[in-house]
Amino acid sequence: METIKKCEQLVKSIYDQMDASHDFQHIERVYMNAEAILQSEPTANEKIVKLAVLLHDVSDPKYAADKSDEQRIIKELALTAEEIVHIQEVIAAVSFNGGNELEATTIEAKIVRDADRLDAIGAVGIARTFAYGGAKGRKLYDDAEEARPDMSVEEYRTKSTASVTHFYEKLLLLKDLMVTEKGKQMAKARHAFMLLFLEQLKQERDGII
Repeated sequence: METIKKCEQLVKSIYDQMDASHDFQHIERVYMNAEAILQSEPTANEKIVKLAVLLHDVSDPKYAADKSDEQRIIKELALTAEEIVHIQEVIAAVSFNGGNELEATTIEAKIVRDADRLDAIGAVGIARTFAYGGAKGRKLYDDAEEARPDMSVEEYRTKSTASVTHFYEKLLLLKDLMVTEKGKQMAKARHAFMLLFLEQLKQERDGII
């Protein structure tokens, strides 16, 4: 689709300025995850899903002060008013926000949310967590920190916790928050790998192995 190709060209330069946790390779992986889930969801609007994937982090609050880039790109894509609203609703439903997420009410939102969260767990999720932590100058781990079970969006966004703490505040929760059957299936092995990693890390830290 020409619209999707144009969108890809427009967003790439923005993602190329982000650190390795949210660069264009992240978008490519989320795109592949979405395509895998789409195969099991024949009623979904593929165009909406793919455009939402490409756009979902353009105005991420971690990197952007406002939604000007997202809005500018959408205007250049010659979309209908209905398509614009749908895409924006999908994007809004993707973020975890410390557990204060919006409900994913459409199949398109469910697909994009699961596709993005799959890239936050497993081996890639581990790599991304430490890439982001390194970019922000965060500790690898901090035994004095306790995972916060209840956070406001502001608390989630502003407190610089150690990278390992992030596993307990978000990443280990995601398997049970998947909403598509394919997403749930794909999350199982990735979740198990994170548990193995954390156990290995603990043993190495403790000088056991």
